[in-house]
Formats: sequence, structure tokens, C-alpha cells
Amino acid sequence: MFTTGQWIFAACFLVAFVITMIYVYRKDLALHKKYYKGSYWVLVAFIAFIGVLFFIKYYVKDNS
Repeated sequence: MFTTGQWIFAACFLVAFVITMIYVYRKDLALHKKYYKGSYWVLVAFIAFIGVLFFIKYYVKDNS
């Protein structure tokens, strides 16, 4: 399906992309701490909401 050259390109691209993302994140880390303080609570709320939806789905499925 893919040639050897395409696999090599994909691997090189992935490595370069990950390295670039780590570099950019490290560079902006101070800004992230300043402007996005408390954003973990949004993530916790989102995961809890998804968990409640799954609970309701299985609760309704088992009781019908």
C-alpha cells in the first residue's frame, strides 16, 4: 500500500513534528502557566460529563 520511501518520509516527518512541538511548548510554558491557570478543571469537568453520559447509557440499556 505504501512504498518504502513513503514510510521513511512519514517517520522523519513524525520525528521532526514531535521535536518541534516539544520545543514550542517549552518556549511558551511561562505563558501557559500565566494565562491558562486552572484549565485542568475544565478537563476534569469534561471527562466527568462524558463519564455521566456513559453511565446513563448503560443504566438505561440495562433497565429497559
